[in-house]
Amino acid sequence: MSKSTVESEVGYELKRVQHALRLSMDRGLRKDGLTTPQYATLSALAAEPGLSGAELARRSFVTPQTMNVIVTKLNEAGLIERRRHPVHGRVLQTYLTEVGAELTVQADEIADGISRRMLSGLEQDERLRLLDILRSCADALGDGERQPVSGH
Repeated sequence: MSKSTVESEVGYELKRVQHALRLSMDRGLRKDGLTTPQYATLSALAAEPGLSGAELARRSFVTPQTMNVIVTKLNEAGLIERRRHPVHGRVLQTYLTEVGAELTVQADEIADGISRRMLSGLEQDERLRLLDILRSCADALGDGERQPVSGH
């Protein structure tokens, strides 16, 4: 296989894994009434309470407009609440409600199971190497600052 073929195959396989992961997450989370982007939002808030809508959008890999829709639905469902920033009153900070925190724990179990299944064919040292390789690829593309790991 030529170098250019390998490089194009890597991109294709990354997209294939991402797509399969998203489908599995969507199926698994549907039982709890969540979408994958909603779960990403709840997970980010569990890791770092008080994020703004813009910060949540960055951490959840969606546009600010999409995040507004997600936050509205999560708020209406009673899973999150928004409060004005104590200093910057126009900024709304977002927090999990007690119900939202409980649902996030349940959803974490589902996501963890999916991740375990995805990595089941790899030994621990291979998993760590894969993580290093993926981080290196993202850094090489200049994806910006590394976001804290929040759930999944």
